[in-house]
Amino acid sequence: MILLLLRRLGSLVVTLLLASLAIFLVLEVLPGDPAAIMLGTEAREDTLAALRQQMGLERPPHERYFDWLTGLLSGNFGLSMTYRVPVSELVVERLAVTLPLAILAILISTLLAIPLGVIAAANHEGLADRGVMLFSQVGVAVPNFWIGLLLILFFSSYLGWFSAGGFPGWAAGVTTALKALLLPAVALALPQAAILARVTRSSVLEILGEDFVRTARAKGLTRRVTLRRHVLRNALIPVVTVMGMQFSFLVAGAILVENVFTLPGLGRLLFQAMSQRDLIVIKDVVLFFAALVILVNFLVDLTYAWLDPRLRQSR
Repeated sequence: MILLLLRRLGSLVVTLLLASLAIFLVLEVLPGDPAAIMLGTEAREDTLAALRQQMGLERPPHERYFDWLTGLLSGNFGLSMTYRVPVSELVVERLAVTLPLAILAILISTLLAIPLGVIAAANHEGLADRGVMLFSQVGVAVPNFWIGLLLILFFSSYLGWFSAGGFPGWAAGVTTALKALLLPAVALALPQAAILARVTRSSVLEILGEDFVRTARAKGLTRRVTLRRHVLRNALIPVVTVMGMQFSFLVAGAILVENVFTLPGLGRLLFQAMSQRDLIVIKDVVLFFAALVILVNFLVDLTYAWLDPRLRQSR
């Protein structure tokens, strides 16, 4: 297990380095002159020269890349050209919105999808199974930002139960803050729950056909106990795989959903930085998102070994 952990940690570090190199090349090397991109082609030459000197663009790319990495390791993310504050402060401030939103969306998706998938598999080709498959098809077809707009129209404009957008801050109280995040989390969770329910259904159906399940039933265990004790844990490996992959979709979906609900999160910060051509913020936030996705996949890989001891033995 220790050897597996060390190998996965090494893979995580290498993947992070490759991701950072790709981000640096795309944003600072391939465009040609980042200063001209940030200030526009109509900017005065002395203004461009001052920005190039401030960003150190006169130095070779490899020196700038290593300075960026060492700065990140020391907590220096650079200074935003738009907000004139350290990028680290912006990331920490906006993460207080995006991270709870992502966790809440994952919880809603998991709590909704796994029971639906198990119910559909337990009632294969029955009414419940057809209903879950219909929910899955609709959820996959409808994008999360459109679901967000529908939720605003119904729960905010028509019923008036929730605000149409904005975030009051955690100082207003945990209940008030979570209420502001609930509709965006549902908008993010429903498409992912549709996919996860279908994967859970297929995995449980496959396990139900195994010999050890029939043996458990022959010993007198009820169907519910067999599903809970023997089927569900063995069916969770592909489900966990999809959950890890879904985190990257949640990160991408947060950019749109946070703008629909005007939430001051990392997704909205990235959108604003792109519209304002603030490459310093874009570079750091994109790498932060990439690191989150890589870290989640690392944790998913460790979860494999916990769920299935055979994976630890084979590795």
